[in-house]
Amino acid sequence: MENKVCFIWCLCLCLFTYMTSFPAVGMIEEVDAVKRQHGKHKHGDVKLFVFGDSYVDTGNWPTSMSISWKEPYGLTYPGSPSGRFSDGLVLTDFIASFLGIKSPLPYNKKGSSVIRDGVNFAYGGTGVFNTFVNQPNMTTQINYFQQLLQGEEQVYNKENMSYSIALVSVAGNDYATFLTKNGNNMEDLGNVTNSIMSQLELNLRRLHGLGVQKIGITTMEPIGCLPKMTFASSYKNCSESANSLSRFHNQMLHQTIEKLNNQTGRPVFFILDVYSAFMSALDIQQNHPGNSNFENPLKPCCMATSSEYSCGDKRGITKKYVLCKNPELSFFWDVLYNPKSSREVDQEVKRLLPGGSSQTQITSSR
Repeated sequence: MENKVCFIWCLCLCLFTYMTSFPAVGMIEEVDAVKRQHGKHKHGDVKLFVFGDSYVDTGNWPTSMSISWKEPYGLTYPGSPSGRFSDGLVLTDFIASFLGIKSPLPYNKKGSSVIRDGVNFAYGGTGVFNTFVNQPNMTTQINYFQQLLQGEEQVYNKENMSYSIALVSVAGNDYATFLTKNGNNMEDLGNVTNSIMSQLELNLRRLHGLGVQKIGITTMEPIGCLPKMTFASSYKNCSESANSLSRFHNQMLHQTIEKLNNQTGRPVFFILDVYSAFMSALDIQQNHPGNSNFENPLKPCCMATSSEYSCGDKRGITKKYVLCKNPELSFFWDVLYNPKSSREVDQEVKRLLPGGSSQTQITSSR
């Protein structure tokens, strides 16, 4: 999601309205029970493998090609740019912490001596299919994973994979690419969703076939609440019509995951409800923020001084961006939509995962 062109689509999304419901996610609760029972298994600890986009990318982009390697990215953590599209931690870091392991290193930093906790294959801006960024799509990311399993080095074997987990993030870059290429024509978006789900299903089957024991897939965030969509209202209101696309995608995802679990005969695939985590953290009520803990929940902290620049841009020594006074009181870090790290966001994500305070079914509706 590091490339601004990927989000032109957010300016004109208007599609389906669906009521969606998501079951509680059992993946982390089950792994936690295994850890409590066995402690450190003789074949190693839980391993986390990450696939997707900038919501989970912890530094795979080359340093010379991405703003995620420029200041002020990494301001909160680790104190300097780390390749994350945020001022601090991203979803991968929170999930790894919740599992009690270190955040897996990016694939481009791999080495047999440093990937005990897994590997992060995600690249910001990518999708299930090819997007406008020249980085590996999800199929290629899984190819890299397969090479580690079946290549000459065979970094992981069947025993190593006994307690393996995959985190898969699909945040909407495929839709962005389609709409940009087709002049924001929304007539075929239903077919696009079907294509995305079909390919995603193949990808998830493949990961399980490679030995991954539990696979968590994120729902799509409420795109109508992202900064580019709320700019026109001075960051006051979300776009309900845009959020309806997220809900339609998520409903289709729910059906896909239910089908996969029915076919496997056991709960291998789980939904990580990022949509509800966003809406809860932002305290959205009828498309308007309520009593949120954030100063202006829809306004990003790092903003360019004009439309030709973005957060992190400089001309010589002159910064072409401005930062909010209290980054810890902002939910969004920049206009590229990655939610910034904060105690509140961490709590919201954990609360919506099993092991948190909410174990009931989560329902989003108009």
